[in-house]
Amino acid sequence: MKNWIASLEYAIIGMVVLRLLSGLFEMTAAFIMLKFNNVEKALQVNALLALVGPIILIVTMTIGLVGVSDKLPFSKLIIVGLGVFLIIFGLKR
Repeated sequence: MKNWIASLEYAIIGMVVLRLLSGLFEMTAAFIMLKFNNVEKALQVNALLALVGPIILIVTMTIGLVGVSDKLPFSKLIIVGLGVFLIIFGLKR
């Protein structure tokens, strides 16, 4: 077991931890919505989740890009970065 964990890259560990935290936020928000049993409060909690989701996406993608930056040529790294920008731009519009 130790050997498997030791073989993981730091970028992967960071990305996994962020995604697990994001899932924990989602589950906590669902339970808070159930506890309040109020549509207005549920919308407020959902609005907070709408702020957290894109932040997690951006940070996770940044960690991943930094992790592969030494393995990709600069031109492909720019294309990947532009793709991430277009995803975020498309979500905003």
